[in-house]
Amino acid sequence: MRRSRFLTSLALTLALALPMASQAQTSGVSKVRISTSIGDIEAELYADKAPKTVANFLQYVNDKHYDGTIFHRVIAGFMVQGGGYDAQYKEKKTRAPVPHEGRQALAAGLKNTTGTLAMARTNDPQSATAQFFINVVDNAFLDPTPIPDGDPVAKFQYQGRVYENVARAQLLNAPQLFGYTVFGKVTSGMDVVQKIRNTPTGAGGPFPTDVPRTPVVIQSITLLK
Repeated sequence: MRRSRFLTSLALTLALALPMASQAQTSGVSKVRISTSIGDIEAELYADKAPKTVANFLQYVNDKHYDGTIFHRVIAGFMVQGGGYDAQYKEKKTRAPVPHEGRQALAAGLKNTTGTLAMARTNDPQSATAQFFINVVDNAFLDPTPIPDGDPVAKFQYQGRVYENVARAQLLNAPQLFGYTVFGKVTSGMDVVQKIRNTPTGAGGPFPTDVPRTPVVIQSITLLK
């Protein structure tokens, strides 16, 4: 199949809407505590699997960027998202985006399953800064799409269609195939995540839907080890 037909067919764009990266631990596993207004969540961060992403997140932690931010997007059958706005819905300033590491993390075994932490972004795969989300169900459709070996790729299946002899670069750079970078997992406090998930939502600030009616505030995120 010719390249132009392939690009035309890749019309689906998945986005975790956020308004729109760095130094810190770059190897091994670290642990953080996310202290919220309704309880604490602890999570492991996997710098051995997504080093730039974890370093970026921990730099925001070190800078106390997350202190006083809210979970501003809560969808009970999907995920809870925060880290970008304060309680007055003022967007916090961020550094430059962190490079996307979704495929690297996926190859190391990290998927968008229940309880995992992943970076939020716009339609641009390279736009993740500080906002993150916690998956509250298994969201396999958020995982990066693996690219088969070869150049051109002899056969590639996507959304029920088969494409043949596609230039590898076209697949590697197609925005629809990047998915979302998983970089950690909740180890305790899933009951708190469930409380956030089930909180009543509506309009708030600049957002027409999905905002907790009673703000869920991230009081701090602390590096434990």
